[in-house]
Amino acid sequence: MTISPDPRAVPTVGHAPQEPANRVAHVDAAGLRWFVFALFFIFGGITSLNDIVIPKLKGLFTLSNGEVMLVQSAFFAAYFAFSLPAAVLVRRAGYMRGAVIGLVLMAAGCLLFVPASAAGIFPAFLAALFILAAGITVIQVVANPLISFLGSPATAHSRLTFAQAFNSLGTTIFPLVGSVLILGSISSVDPAQLSAAARAVFRVQESHLIVRVYLGLAAAILVVAAVVWTRRRSLQEIPDDDPSVLGHPGALLRRPRFLFGVLCIFLYVGAEVSIGSLIVFYLEQQTVLGLSAVAAGEHVPFYWGGAMIGRFIGAYVLRLISPGKVLAFNAGVVLVLLFISAHSIGPLAAWSLLAVGLFNSIMFPTIFSLASEGLGPRAKQGSGLLSMAIVGGAVVPFIAGHLADWRGLQFALLAPALCYAGILSFGMYARRPAADALG
Repeated sequence: MTISPDPRAVPTVGHAPQEPANRVAHVDAAGLRWFVFALFFIFGGITSLNDIVIPKLKGLFTLSNGEVMLVQSAFFAAYFAFSLPAAVLVRRAGYMRGAVIGLVLMAAGCLLFVPASAAGIFPAFLAALFILAAGITVIQVVANPLISFLGSPATAHSRLTFAQAFNSLGTTIFPLVGSVLILGSISSVDPAQLSAAARAVFRVQESHLIVRVYLGLAAAILVVAAVVWTRRRSLQEIPDDDPSVLGHPGALLRRPRFLFGVLCIFLYVGAEVSIGSLIVFYLEQQTVLGLSAVAAGEHVPFYWGGAMIGRFIGAYVLRLISPGKVLAFNAGVVLVLLFISAHSIGPLAAWSLLAVGLFNSIMFPTIFSLASEGLGPRAKQGSGLLSMAIVGGAVVPFIAGHLADWRGLQFALLAPALCYAGILSFGMYARRPAADALG
């Protein structure tokens, strides 16, 4: 199927017609939707693998909760560093070529796990994760606005949520496999009891488990990049006539609705990643489930799987109910679940925390699309700024990790709870269409 956008129609997200801006002249919409779904699956799955790598690296390098959260800090710092350059890249190279560049950069990051393992030092793994995340940043800048263009603007919220369901499919499958391949053979040896030389050898041997997984990912990503390259001309874009390098991002940040949305992307990703990163440690507690690291890791897919189910449901619900109201409701439920988990023990504490994933489901795509309403030709710049806000995944987990070291894992849930309170406020603020809302 091909589509030729009506110049009066909205090529971005929103409830009502806006200025023409999708910068797409003619596309095979059906085929490209599946391509974008595949991108969401890949970068979602790789991101969630951090939740499995964290306990492995914590054991290998005898780190505290706060120290091991540098994994997330290094990973999500790349969003802050590369989002605006990625937006410039996509403006110049286009969506398809930009996707190829992002995939190749991801593969390079995966391959850097080889020298990181050989070096046997924690910062080397952080560097590999940073490069991997740089590639994912480019893919995010491509995928989020592109899926909004490939269909009716009236259903953009629903379509982005449906695409995010494939992201959640990846975040459900990858930790399940990763827990077996990476955590499945955690050694009973305590590195702290070894001599410096023996400890270095031990870390290299044990980190080979991580390397094998990322080498496999690199090979798969390069295959996908090759396929995308063969279809690089399937999307014909209208050149951006804005001569500025960054497209005046400051003008977007002067829009209250957009600025609030950027803040909420920061809060949401920070909260989601904090909980995902702490789940294994949380379920290992004797007051919760007292599981082994492997068994706790096998529970991580319940968190991400809940988000997948919620996104398929949400894609339908968002066609019927104001996205802002749905966002506020879900954030309110999450606050209740966090309160229950922090003030209970046993299965209730465990499953109330895992259930957060179900209500996280629609948050990222809904915040993204609500913030993007009415951006017109500046959709790519908006996507770059919103992707930049994903740096919340570097900041909030670091804070939560130190709160856990200070007062315990239950107390650490305060960090994501404050984030969800901000998201609830944005849902109420943005419950009306952009054309009718202040700012």
